[in-house]
Amino acid sequence: VYLLNQNYSHGHQVAKYAKEGLAKKRPDVQIVGEDLHPLAQVRDFAPYIAKIKASGADTVITGNWGSDLSLLVKAANEAGYEGKFFTYYAGVTGTPSALGQGAAGRVYQVSYLHSNMGGQMQQWMNEFKAKHNDDFYTGSIPRIYAMLGAAMAQAKSTDPLKVAAALEGLKVNTYNGEIEMRRLDHQLQQPLYVSVWQKTDAKHTYSPENTGMTFVPQAEYPNYVSSTPTSCQMKRPGK
Repeated sequence: VYLLNQNYSHGHQVAKYAKEGLAKKRPDVQIVGEDLHPLAQVRDFAPYIAKIKASGADTVITGNWGSDLSLLVKAANEAGYEGKFFTYYAGVTGTPSALGQGAAGRVYQVSYLHSNMGGQMQQWMNEFKAKHNDDFYTGSIPRIYAMLGAAMAQAKSTDPLKVAAALEGLKVNTYNGEIEMRRLDHQLQQPLYVSVWQKTDAKHTYSPENTGMTFVPQAEYPNYVSSTPTSCQMKRPGK
């Protein structure tokens, strides 16, 4: 595995927890290289791909987004690198077009949704695309309003402190089941999905940016699996 991330807080966190998670869950997996690069400044990732190929890595873990992800995969395709990429933001506007067919079966996305959720989310995605000619890839938006609305109703108020208190331990049903605002640190406990970039088919028809490709789910991790421990000692106003 090679860790390639942007040189700011998020990139540092991705690298840190990738190393910790692999050491704990998969000690047989070897990390053969690691790089941090300037945020949104690299225009040619060929030198990084050359280092990845030279390391012998068959998998890259990256928290890159935007041009830093699309240009990274573009450079990998051009250099003939056939390893896999595990990402968080491959569905963000602009990236699906950059992935193209050359990334089929090689780019994975870890996220709280994928392109073929079905049900209410699929309806929203289709309606959004028809109206805006863009993809509704941010699945947190419906959850934000569901949680906020439920907390306001429970608090019978829009006062921020009362709403914040009502959020603690609050559970609501959203497009893929029940989610919970963890009382300890106000972190949302929600399912996660691993999906892979491949051609659309009869079962998986939604195509980001009309590429003829899509993200197909490979694994689902319910709340109790995706939840991680916390040592947060959150301070509350007035306490």
